[in-house]
Amino acid sequence: MLSSRGPALCTALRRAVPGGLASFHSSARRCRPARVAVVLSGCGVYDGTEIHEASAILVHLSRGGAEVQMYAPDVPQMHVIDHSKGQPAEAESRNVLVESARIARGKITSLAKLTTADHDAVIFPGGFGAAKNLSTFAVDGKDCKVNREVERVLKDFHKAGKPIGLCCISPVLAAKVLSGAEVTVGHEEEEGGKWPYAGTAGAIKELGAKHCVKEVTEAHVDTKNKVVTTPAFMCETALHHIFDGIGAMVKNVLKLTGK
Repeated sequence: MLSSRGPALCTALRRAVPGGLASFHSSARRCRPARVAVVLSGCGVYDGTEIHEASAILVHLSRGGAEVQMYAPDVPQMHVIDHSKGQPAEAESRNVLVESARIARGKITSLAKLTTADHDAVIFPGGFGAAKNLSTFAVDGKDCKVNREVERVLKDFHKAGKPIGLCCISPVLAAKVLSGAEVTVGHEEEEGGKWPYAGTAGAIKELGAKHCVKEVTEAHVDTKNKVVTTPAFMCETALHHIFDGIGAMVKNVLKLTGK
């Protein structure tokens, strides 16, 4: 019965859809959701990924209809911080991939397997892990080195013309790897403690990147390099403002994918 209706159905589709079936199928392909990789750096603000930022990114990606896969480098953490005391736990050693799996609910993949062929964009949450485990910025500042796989991913996505999102301290990664990139970490003065990490803007300039002053609820879009950044917890403010800024970053990343 269905097969006998096939020709009639095709005719109806050709009449209903401008451009006929070819246009219909082309439109269906264009409707594929954006595939976004999220790169984690551990679990916990002082030695890994900032959990609120990672969660906000995932919520906004979900609302944007994106398909998400999480990655992390399979390397030891620089050190382990007791978050109840804010001090190093000298006797402990943890793995970045294993710790990141806590945020990913176990669905985590080694960063070595991340390729541009599988994804339309990549996003890096902040947290000190970006400056300790994905790079040595926390120790070496402008003279820092970036994890080899992180550097490869940034260069590959940039070369492929695919958007890169970063928030909080992680924009230093793009500043180091992508010459001349425009990024924001918020304001360039502490302003009575509201922007306690304002000095990072100076380091970004020393790395050869351009720093753009933005509010915590805003994102900066470097259209030339397809790099989108937002200050997040570089600012001492209410959580919902940080959530909104991350939303602006994610929205612009998804827009740049064209999906």
